[in-house]
Amino acid sequence: MDVKSRNYLLMNRQALENDIKTSYIMDRMISDEALTLQEEERVKQQERAAMLINIILTKDNNSYRSFYNALIHEGYRDLAALLQDGIPAISSGYRKSSMDGMTSYVKTILCEGGVPQRPVVFVTRSKLVDAIKKKLYCLGNDPGWVTVYGMAGCGKTVLTAEALRDPQLLEDYFPGGVHWISVGKQDKAGLLIKLQNLCSRLEHDSTLSQRPPLNIEEAKDRLRLLMLRKYPRSLLVLDDIWDSWVLKAFDNQCQVLITSRDRSVTDAVSGNKYEVHVESGLAHEKGLEILSLFVNMKISELPEQANCLVRECKGSPLVISLIGALLRDFPNRWEYYLRQLQNKQFKRIRKSSSYDYEALDEAMSISVEQLDDNYKDYYKDLSILPKDVKVPTKVLCILWDMETEEVEDILQEFVNKSLLFCDRNGKSFHYYLHDLQLDFLTEKNRNQLQELHKNIVNQYKKYYKLNTPVLSQEDCMYWYNFLAYHMAGANMQEELRDLMFSLDWIKAKTELVGPAHLIHEYVEYSSILDQKDSTVRENFQEFLSLNGHLLGRQPFPDIIQLGLCQPETSEVYQQAKLHAQRETGTFYLEWINKKSLKNLYRLVVRPHRDAVYHACFSKDRQRIASCGADKTLQVFKAESGERLLEINAHDDEILCCAFSADGEFVATCSSDKKVKVWNSRTGQCMRVYEEHSEQVNCCQFNNSSGRYLLATCSNDTYIKIWDLNEKYCRNTMIGHENSVNHCRFSPNDEYVASCSTDGTVKLWAACSGNELKNIEIKDFFKNADEQPDDVEVLVKCCSWSRNGDVILVVAKNKLLLWNIKSLSKVAYCRGHMSWVHCVAFSPDGSLFLTSSDDQTVRIWETKKVCKSSDAVLKSELDVVFHNGQVMILAIYNQKHLQLINGNTDNVIMQTAAQESPISCCCLSEDLKFAALGQESGTIKVLNPKFNFNSSRKTCFFMTPVQDCRFTPDCQTLISSAHSSVIQVWNWQLSECVFLRGHKEAIKDFRLLENSKLLSWSFDGTVKVWNITTGNPEKDFACHGGAVLSCAVSPDGSKFSSTSADKTAKIWSFESSSVLHELTDHEACVRCCTFSPNNKLLATGDDKGEIRIWDISTGALLHFFSPVTVDEGEPTHGGWVTDLSFSPDSKMLVSSGGYLKWWNVTTGESLQTFYTNGTNLKSIHVSPNFKIYVTVDNLGILYVLQKF
Repeated sequence: MDVKSRNYLLMNRQALENDIKTSYIMDRMISDEALTLQEEERVKQQERAAMLINIILTKDNNSYRSFYNALIHEGYRDLAALLQDGIPAISSGYRKSSMDGMTSYVKTILCEGGVPQRPVVFVTRSKLVDAIKKKLYCLGNDPGWVTVYGMAGCGKTVLTAEALRDPQLLEDYFPGGVHWISVGKQDKAGLLIKLQNLCSRLEHDSTLSQRPPLNIEEAKDRLRLLMLRKYPRSLLVLDDIWDSWVLKAFDNQCQVLITSRDRSVTDAVSGNKYEVHVESGLAHEKGLEILSLFVNMKISELPEQANCLVRECKGSPLVISLIGALLRDFPNRWEYYLRQLQNKQFKRIRKSSSYDYEALDEAMSISVEQLDDNYKDYYKDLSILPKDVKVPTKVLCILWDMETEEVEDILQEFVNKSLLFCDRNGKSFHYYLHDLQLDFLTEKNRNQLQELHKNIVNQYKKYYKLNTPVLSQEDCMYWYNFLAYHMAGANMQEELRDLMFSLDWIKAKTELVGPAHLIHEYVEYSSILDQKDSTVRENFQEFLSLNGHLLGRQPFPDIIQLGLCQPETSEVYQQAKLHAQRETGTFYLEWINKKSLKNLYRLVVRPHRDAVYHACFSKDRQRIASCGADKTLQVFKAESGERLLEINAHDDEILCCAFSADGEFVATCSSDKKVKVWNSRTGQCMRVYEEHSEQVNCCQFNNSSGRYLLATCSNDTYIKIWDLNEKYCRNTMIGHENSVNHCRFSPNDEYVASCSTDGTVKLWAACSGNELKNIEIKDFFKNADEQPDDVEVLVKCCSWSRNGDVILVVAKNKLLLWNIKSLSKVAYCRGHMSWVHCVAFSPDGSLFLTSSDDQTVRIWETKKVCKSSDAVLKSELDVVFHNGQVMILAIYNQKHLQLINGNTDNVIMQTAAQESPISCCCLSEDLKFAALGQESGTIKVLNPKFNFNSSRKTCFFMTPVQDCRFTPDCQTLISSAHSSVIQVWNWQLSECVFLRGHKEAIKDFRLLENSKLLSWSFDGTVKVWNITTGNPEKDFACHGGAVLSCAVSPDGSKFSSTSADKTAKIWSFESSSVLHELTDHEACVRCCTFSPNNKLLATGDDKGEIRIWDISTGALLHFFSPVTVDEGEPTHGGWVTDLSFSPDSKMLVSSGGYLKWWNVTTGESLQTFYTNGTNLKSIHVSPNFKIYVTVDNLGILYVLQKF
């Protein structure tokens, strides 16, 4: 031993001898092999502490270190501090050699990796240890899995940890370290907590502090990067795996060792696999050896009761250790403990159970009885801990109102007696009970559980008062995940309601763990939350269910703003309103016309990272399967969206998935031309079919259980029927002229419906394959109140109602319900932001779900959809802010014109249906006149005072009217169509002037002063016209591509132009020259606007980026970065379509995928308003910058007012 270390021992010898109890310290040192059993016996026979110090003084540096560590672990931190400065330095040669064969390097690796220490009493099982090491050698440098399996309590964990203590194994094969995680029986929420803790442990020395992953997919990706970049050639150990789906979260092409009771647990993952079987229990001799070591006796000297005890313990190392720990402290109680065990008869043990359940129960009872009375109360408090959860020390400090060291001393007593387990994660300690121990405590203290739950809640409230835990606190995640659980267990109705109905709690929790766990809690605790009234709980559950796809993204949306979009009768809205009133410095918006919007769906989830091509219910309506462009199959809970299963199922995009009638199987089909059938619980692949010659678009099972039939359809125009008991196709249906998108059995399995890109739905006889009916769906779009467009009508999919009378059909982003007997339309609705790929009724027909390119799955309520009559408005509208009123002229259902009071949401007037769809409209500033343009080229001027009945019209255009606008005196109407001509029509004198000069279609125009007009075109030019004479006065060849927008400076001396050539320019009217060319954009520059102070120009492009320029110098002042969210979605969800400055030029509002408000000076985003739809073409802003009007692509009108 170093002289310095020896001196520190001698200097502090008196304090050490006075305070330490040597029993457990020696156990630690024996485990480290720094002390022998003979030396332990010498210490027990003489002055214990003094003799131990004398023995250590004769040893080497390793003994000093072992003694120091034992002091810390046994609670003597003050004494350890006295020795800290004497800890000997580790020499360079020490890493390679030490007296016990386990180097300091190995100890460090195992400690940092969370590998459990050897038990105080350890019996070697070298054959099994060597077998585990051999399988680890087999991995080499390749990713793969080693499974150590056997029944519970057989020593899998101890044997695995022992195998990892081989220095040669670690240095040669796993130089990146070992990372141990105890998994246990988990649901998705529990697994996420495990992954969050593991990522936190692996990132502990990172310079950048990262938030915990919000979902399992994000955690899996982060873990993959950590293992690849930070810990290459390391071993991940997953202890106590119960379910195969858990392994999917760790399937990251790394080297993994797992312990499990299930030999087949790795069937669902890929890679090399090796197995080691551990016998179900210790041999009788090994059991006796453990007892002998606990009581420090030779086996031959053990009393006769020892054999009986080992037999009653059924060879379980866990139970034998419990009894051994008791006998160590009370060596004369052999007969007593044997009698205690025998009297219980062990009824369940004598069954062929995989758990030595009763043995553990009884050993637990005996162990607890031996605790001091105070310790018994503390141990009883652990009865309400959640299963399979490692609890941070801080939680128990709060529960017992003690210092950390005091709590650790108490818990260490439990650990020493095998009544509790400890997981050391770096500097922090986490404690947990085996589920059998917890079952024992729960049963024993059943009548006191409510009070115990109540106590922990009260202690939490006392500690945190009105605050909530923050991420930096080690107990944070525990409270967010389990505070509601404890309140429910305590039946604290008011407290639980206050918690679950608090926007502050919802915001904090969803930011950390996402919305699914909260939705689950609303369902789980509904009986308590609904004691007075279910309305409030339904308000909050609906709020999370419908906004979960937003709350799961980053950056996290403003939950107060989302709450303000709820109905005014909702408790969520009332709380959000109070928050908004208190937070006076924050920018919030009130959606003042929201009462007209009816919510049609139940749940919106975002399970994939790309387009969701299909989703379907299981027959019991408890699960939903979905698939998409990310090549994965997902299965999740229909109530909350919590993920249950994830499979990387195909080599290309998965286009469809379907549950079998009994829910046992899920079928998938893909662009890789394959059809696969999977076990829906384990993810095991059961069948692969490869007879289609092109991509397979759809797969559907029949509806009756017993015989599994599967229908598939493909781009090869065929529908095929498969029998899962056969390898080849049973029947092929031929008749469609183009790709078949969808097929489905009728409820009685007699028919198959199919739909195709040829615009038809066909009905077939399932047995014969004969065509029975043909419906021309594309005709609906020709006759309905729809604006014709150039996009071909593609019938995407269909779904039968329960009684077989109705088929739900999807085309574009619309849903149509058809009565199959009368061939009439029942209902029609829209809700997705992009094309819908799938629709499916629930088994009872009360719900149906849809999936879309917008990455969401939506669950709809059928009755609400059938009763819905929401107005559908076109995005082309005009708004006049007049005497405090917001007057909106909008196109309703294509053929009507509505005048709407935006303040009250009342429709003041509505025209009769026009003979041709309306394409544009405008309203005069004095509200005396309105005008409309039609697809037929007709233009009409209407008088709102006479209820739109009187009109004048002209028919000068041969193409659809694109835009129309009154001059300030309302005498003249200027309009443009899809042509190069602008029409100036004095409608009162019936005189027309045509502005001809552009070579391609007009993009838009703007009125200037003194009868001037500015127009811009796809030909790249901008022109100034005299609208009285019709002559061009100035001609600007602005861009090489189409001019997409222009803006005029407030002083009228300049204008700006933006173009598809990715540039913007500032021009002088007087000199007809370009002042500045702005070239920093990377995409089409779609919009621009000048600030009212005439100093700034804002431009927005198709990448969602906004730039602020100095007008005088052309310098770029600010770049509003599209901070990407999740999988690369830009800030604006796409293009920036419109911009508007506030009167003081300090704020900017922009439209695109949704609305955003910006601080012009700092570039900070002040607020985001998420519309139900997307593709906002423009935003109308009141002069005082307090009211904003827009329409989304779903036809929903938004009148927003600054709060």
